[in-house]
Amino acid sequence: MSEEKTAKTLSKRKVELESISDWVGRGESVLDLGCGRGILLSELMRLKDIYAVGVDSDFDKISRCMKRGVNAYHGDIMDALRTFDDNSFDWIICSRTLPELENAREVVMESLRVARRVAVGFVNHAYWRNRFAEFFTGDRIVNEVFPSRWESSRPMNPISLNSFKEFCKDNDIIINRSRFLRGDWERPCRFWPDMFAGYAVFEISKEKQK
Repeated sequence: MSEEKTAKTLSKRKVELESISDWVGRGESVLDLGCGRGILLSELMRLKDIYAVGVDSDFDKISRCMKRGVNAYHGDIMDALRTFDDNSFDWIICSRTLPELENAREVVMESLRVARRVAVGFVNHAYWRNRFAEFFTGDRIVNEVFPSRWESSRPMNPISLNSFKEFCKDNDIIINRSRFLRGDWERPCRFWPDMFAGYAVFEISKEKQK
């Protein structure tokens, strides 16, 4: 991985950390689905003294997790979730993972069984630059929100803010909190987020949280 790409990855993880660490309480238990190299979990361990567990299908990334002192399991996300009892964790983090899953609905519903709260973060496909590019050129733009062309990207089911809210409504899922960032993934997006937010984080649950 190049230094520039590594810096961008760390920057994005920092944004996610700032969003999620405000919500996670000290000493709580956290399961990260698609934990990657464990950067987010290791920082939460340092800042909030959490009990951390990660799951990822990439064995090399699991090895990096272990080097960081993060407990992590190699395997399928749904298989891992089925091994846990109801409310085994305070939090499940699903950061930029849902669009890459073939069974996203099942993962969300199972996550809500295993944890009291679930933090879901994803790139907003309805970001205004993407809308304009597809409308005028019929092609997906390459920008901060979608930095790679389709041929070098992983399989993805794009999600927009409104489609995720509709999904929650249809499945009786409660949205407790949300945070929207602009296309640079740094500045807060306070106006018309479905159009102008590049990234979104939602806290969801099956019951209203205090």
